[in-house]
Amino acid sequence: MNRDVRIGLALGSGSARGWAHIGVLRALEELGIQVDVVAGSSIGALVGAAYRTGSLDELEEWVTALDRMDIFRLLDARLRGGGFMRGDKLMRAIERRVGDHQIESLDKAFGAVATDLNSGREIWLRKGSILEAVRASIALPGLFSPVQRGERWLLDGGLVNPVPVSLCRAMGADVIIAVNLNGDIVGRNFDNRPQATGDKVSETQTEDGDDSEDRHHEAHLFKRLASTLRSGLSVRLDQLIASATRRGDDGGPGLFDVMAGSINVVQDRITRSRMAGDPPDVLIAPRLAHIRLMEFDRAEEAIRGGRKAVERVREELEVLRP
Repeated sequence: MNRDVRIGLALGSGSARGWAHIGVLRALEELGIQVDVVAGSSIGALVGAAYRTGSLDELEEWVTALDRMDIFRLLDARLRGGGFMRGDKLMRAIERRVGDHQIESLDKAFGAVATDLNSGREIWLRKGSILEAVRASIALPGLFSPVQRGERWLLDGGLVNPVPVSLCRAMGADVIIAVNLNGDIVGRNFDNRPQATGDKVSETQTEDGDDSEDRHHEAHLFKRLASTLRSGLSVRLDQLIASATRRGDDGGPGLFDVMAGSINVVQDRITRSRMAGDPPDVLIAPRLAHIRLMEFDRAEEAIRGGRKAVERVREELEVLRP
């Protein structure tokens, strides 16, 4: 392809599934495709920032070594404010791997998408601290507190533009490759595995792994959060918080199931609508619906999924090689 043609890459939202972007970027590099413009929404903003600052190796090394205990240690829970977690520990950990840079000082174009809490408007972050832009773009409602920028309070970019093709185009991309992590997620976060009774857990094996192990880690997570939040309060937060992951007596979804499922529905519908009106030239769609909202310890699996997704559209991508 003529190198006068600018190639843009739109990296979509998708929480823990977002590590697939690392696999996509690696596969594109191996194909010799040179990306001129990167736009990211939510987790896509984080991976895109690492790529643009030359820190993708450091990010990949870190996330592939994460286990659940590492993730628990990054949680800084609280009850007051606009989110369940402040996100300070997480951002310090990201800064150690990615560093901080002024977006306008980067060699090539980068932008992140966030949502204005008051107006619902889509906000494009193209100047200032790249870490602050990432923090605003990943502020998932209910989990992370919103970020103040000037007079605005900013939330996760996936609420308004889960796959930011439009931002890529606005930054001057002529040909756009989009990575959609939301194509097969609706209805997949709430499963119908046997419900535990009392303090016991099911020993049922599923295609996603050992259910008893998953529930053990969930219980440990919420005990940790409870110990952080309980100080000075008269309620039994350990019971309250633990109930967030439990299904109801009728077998219905728990609180986190409802939150994740609702976000999935919103992002899927918005993605379909936005890409119908402004379609990318090449669409990469990793199949990772089995990875849940907070399963950031499954990075190797997600990265493999990103590579496989690139292979499925290899013929379309070949024409973009210089």
